[in-house]
Amino acid sequence: MRRQGADLSGKEEEMADEQEILNRWRLVLGKYASGQISFSSGEGSLNYMDMENVLDYLYSREYGEEQEIRKDRAGGGDGSQLTVPYWLHEIKRLFPKRTVEVLERHALEKYGMTELLTDPEVLKKLEPNRELLKTILELKHMMKGEVLSLAREIVRKVAEEIARKLEQEVRISFFGQINRNASSPVKSARNLDIKKTIRMNLKNYDRESRQIVLKNVYFNSRMKKYNQWRVVICVDESGSMLDSVIHSAIMAGIFAKLPMLDTKLVIFDTNVVDLSGYVEDPVETLMSVQLGGGTNIAGALGYCEGLIDFPFRTMVVLVTDLYEGGGYQRLYSTAKGIIESGAKLVVLTALDMEANPNYDRNAARILSDMGAFVGAMTPEELAGWIGKMIA
Repeated sequence: MRRQGADLSGKEEEMADEQEILNRWRLVLGKYASGQISFSSGEGSLNYMDMENVLDYLYSREYGEEQEIRKDRAGGGDGSQLTVPYWLHEIKRLFPKRTVEVLERHALEKYGMTELLTDPEVLKKLEPNRELLKTILELKHMMKGEVLSLAREIVRKVAEEIARKLEQEVRISFFGQINRNASSPVKSARNLDIKKTIRMNLKNYDRESRQIVLKNVYFNSRMKKYNQWRVVICVDESGSMLDSVIHSAIMAGIFAKLPMLDTKLVIFDTNVVDLSGYVEDPVETLMSVQLGGGTNIAGALGYCEGLIDFPFRTMVVLVTDLYEGGGYQRLYSTAKGIIESGAKLVVLTALDMEANPNYDRNAARILSDMGAFVGAMTPEELAGWIGKMIA
């Protein structure tokens, strides 16, 4: 029975390999081979159909009028519903980075699909949203002149919209703390200072009624004086972290406006760039991001360690998927130095609205065992966490 099971398993693997080969040939031959070869059903078949759609959107431009397909049309041969921004999003989802670069180069250089980059009218018609923001950040290095100016304006609109939604939650997280050492002219039941009210009105005790007559009522004040904490936000700008890069830049801008925080912003790939001078302008920060390239987390963390002046009032927020290209032992050694100094090390494997990360779990476990906080957070959760730490 065991041998028969092994034989069946081997046959299943062989059939799966044959299906994979067939699917790849079908993808190479294109939709015109659909009458002879169909994508085989299976777990990965849907991706192959998506791949064919995006490839057809681009390479159907290769055919001339004799095939009754217009060479200069805007989309694929069967009335494709794809748009340029969505096409760009899909190729990045479906193909590896090197293939994406080839497809983008063919689109721009061979087939003249430059609407997004060279036609201001296309940008003006596009609805500013998070997906468009990500597309602009991915391709901004190809934009010039009026298009670049329009792109910056779109970045500003989307960043401000995200900031508006987040800022109120952030301020509640910080200004919701009560200073019980000072009185406030703002009369709110939840701020009532009962002990002080009784103590200050004891002189008004009425012996006959055996009651204290309240002539003055005192309330706790909201915090006004701050002993600043330094927050160093260190962001991995690799392509997989784009959502986290966007929210990190916006959160840094919000934090920079809070009197209790001294905010630094650092981005990195294999190099480290300190954007603290632009921290109050998320647009300038985002337009400075260079997506892709390698990753040297240890080098970036070492730079952040140099920004620590008062360890017990400093937290380093490292936003990264923890896939290290510079050597894990150096990363662990630097992290240990920060933690042992008394500073707080927060490692966020994702900082976006979904907080659904893909990260190196072994590195996360080791850093957590050292004493770092490791996890994924939404921006609101990060604000709440920092608010509690500095309370």
